Amino acid sequence: MGLLALNCGISQAQDPQPEEFSGGEPQESAAVVAEAVGAAPEQLWDAANTAYINGDFRAASAAYERLLAQELVSVKLYYNLANACFKENRLGKAVLYYRRALRLAPGSDDIRYNLSVAEARTKDNIERIPEFFFVAWMRGVRQTMGCTAWTVLSLALLACALALFLLYLLAPRLSLRKTGFYGTLVAGVLFVCATWFAAADRREMLDDSRAVVMPASVAVKSSPDKSATDLFLLHEGTVVRIADRLGEWCEVVIDDGKKGWLESRKIEVI
Repeated sequence: MGLLALNCGISQAQDPQPEEFSGGEPQESAAVVAEAVGAAPEQLWDAANTAYINGDFRAASAAYERLLAQELVSVKLYYNLANACFKENRLGKAVLYYRRALRLAPGSDDIRYNLSVAEARTKDNIERIPEFFFVAWMRGVRQTMGCTAWTVLSLALLACALALFLLYLLAPRLSLRKTGFYGTLVAGVLFVCATWFAAADRREMLDDSRAVVMPASVAVKSSPDKSATDLFLLHEGTVVRIADRLGEWCEVVIDDGKKGWLESRKIEVI
């Protein structure tokens, strides 16, 4: 389904209003959303955008969530839903949907900026374990494009490498053969890098080990038991890594290395 983007950046003083939607009262927009329930996805999408523009963020987020319930997924849908949740001060949901949108469009500066604003509102200020600069730099390069773009680029580089290899084999002049030889090496190395980036992006998209804390506050336990010792508190919107699962419990690790157990229902997987 082709969904139109609603450019509603949370950092702006006033949200821009696309020409196809007109202003109205929040009560009117809620009625529009209610009428659109059970309608075609395009009508529900338009009703959600109208509700957002009219400032009825609860109705907007409810309509966007109905689209998700129909298994309709897109970057724009996650992004708009995250914006609506942020406006409602539902930080956990906002961080969750910004991160889901970012997985599908890792090169989007708008999503990344809005995510940073939302995460800055969370209560937990966790100091991350220092990371080797080369690893961070490689991740930054990889996140400039998505999985599909890296895949297309890797195929183009493979074709280029094959063409240069043929030039090396068939060129009558020595200078052309040298160009073909060294060009094949360079294109081959770039092909390997692009393929690795595409595979890494795909693994990240399918990764179910990252989750977001949903309650306003929750105690992390020393063992998967409600009567276990409280180790520390986490608050809404904090991102954790799931290290293990046991029944209705998950062992989680936060960025500073601390770990403990949480009930699965208190976190949502990204």
